This record gives sequence, C-alpha cells and structure tokens, in this order.
Amino acid sequence: MTSTTKLSSQLHRIAAQWPADPFRPHIQLKSFMEALADHPRLTADAVRAADAIQSNAIQRRYPLSEKLLRPKAMPLHYARLVEGHEKAAQGIGRPWWKIFFNVW
Repeated sequence: MTSTTKLSSQLHRIAAQWPADPFRPHIQLKSFMEALADHPRLTADAVRAADAIQSNAIQRRYPLSEKLLRPKAMPLHYARLVEGHEKAAQGIGRPWWKIFFNVW
C-alpha cells in the first residue's frame, strides 16, 4: 500500500500543474486539491482520478465522434462556445447588436 505522504506529494504535484480559472478567481480547483492532499484519509483512487482528469485520459480513451461534435442542426455550435469562452477570458465581449440580432 502506498504511504499517505507519497500520495500527498503526488496530489500536490498535480495541483501545482492545474491551470487557474479566470472566471472564478476566488474558487479554484487547485486550492481544493491542495487541501485534499493534506487530508489524513487520502486514497490512491483519489490521486489516480485527479491525474486522469488532468491528463485527459478519459478523452483519449473515449474520443468523441465528428457527428457528435458537429451536429447537423448547428454544426458550429461547439466551436462558437469555445471561441466565446476564450474571448471572454481575455475580456472581449460581443457587441450589443450581435447579441440582439444573434449574429456570430
């Protein structure tokens, strides 16, 4: 069985590599993971789950099909969501007329 100090150091390493959330600066998953690393009943399963989330292991194991990523009804929907998220993180908003007329 792996010692808790080794698990704690692994989770601290994962937390250190976690990116900051620009939309919620007062609530960070990184700080939660650092607090979890100091928990006395930390398990190896929790550390493996955090590592799998950080390394996108599930996304690589179960890739999404093109049909799911680009539905026929709105093929650019998810691309627009990603673009809007990236622009919002930079502080760039859509003009009022694009919102009003639903223009992208």
